[in-house]
Amino acid sequence: MRKIEFVSCHRLPERSFFFRGKQFPFCARCTGIYVGYAIFIPALWFIKIDIYWALLAILPTTIDGLTQAYFNRESNNFLRFTTGILAGYGLAGLSDFIAYWIVHFFKYLFVN
Repeated sequence: MRKIEFVSCHRLPERSFFFRGKQFPFCARCTGIYVGYAIFIPALWFIKIDIYWALLAILPTTIDGLTQAYFNRESNNFLRFTTGILAGYGLAGLSDFIAYWIVHFFKYLFVN
């Protein structure tokens, strides 16, 4: 069985989910981010996300992670997963915004 090794995730057992006695390949926060991507990237075909909402959606994960790292606060896996889903939503919207402007930039360069 091959392991997923290209991901930069700490994979700490106490911060990961387990299914049938086996640890997920990512921590709870990264799992939430990937679930958010999986849900919201296809949704972007139908719904556009404003850049401000995208940045605002990333904020809870940032706050949770930074307060854990610098203020000796311990979060739980449900909070990590939930804020990770929001970050996945925000990062999907941010990616869509960036891709939109890259396409329009190249259209401007080569069509005009």
